[in-house]
Amino acid sequence: MANQIPHEPKIYHIVNVDRLASIIAGGIWCDAEVGRRAPPGTTIGIDAIKERRLTELTLASHPGLYVGECVPFYFCPRSIMLYLIYQGNHPDLKYRGGQGPIIHLESDLRQSVEWAEAQGQRWAFTLGNAGSRYFEDRSDLQQLGEIDWNAVNATNWRACKEGKQAEFLMEREFPWELISRIGARSRTTYDQVLTALQGVAHKPVVEIKPEWYY
Repeated sequence: MANQIPHEPKIYHIVNVDRLASIIAGGIWCDAEVGRRAPPGTTIGIDAIKERRLTELTLASHPGLYVGECVPFYFCPRSIMLYLIYQGNHPDLKYRGGQGPIIHLESDLRQSVEWAEAQGQRWAFTLGNAGSRYFEDRSDLQQLGEIDWNAVNATNWRACKEGKQAEFLMEREFPWELISRIGARSRTTYDQVLTALQGVAHKPVVEIKPEWYY
């Protein structure tokens, strides 16, 4: 199958719904800023990997910029990280609340890059897991074809695990206004999102998307 770049690539950030209010108020912050600001809400992710991204892993396309100083997105919903949350048995994953409270925040890749460049914020994308010690990164949209899009879109990803974990990274922060859609697994979480959006000027589309989950 040809490795075809999507016509309008989307990016996805996963977060516990109880952090949505702080994101609406101030955008999505990178782990370095989350550590400084301590916003309310549940932290998901594996601490050891977060620490490595903060202290060891830098981007070749932006020397000196640590992965943990960037807001991470996947190029697909139903990520491998979400699978670990669903399984709930990884020894280094402290969060044990399952995928039910997790929401997907969707944005348009090209619009996000346009915004970042207008703000003077650095961005990059990786060809694999940016938490590993051997990932490659790029900062030119003309190189999007180097991503393994077949792996990104695979539902059975065991044979293409590395390519599935390609990431988009934006330096420091990502604005709430660029979130165009929110996906929830259940009516309960969907209703929590709608409650958080009451009185908010920018309202993304909110949908129940069970196909985005395990």
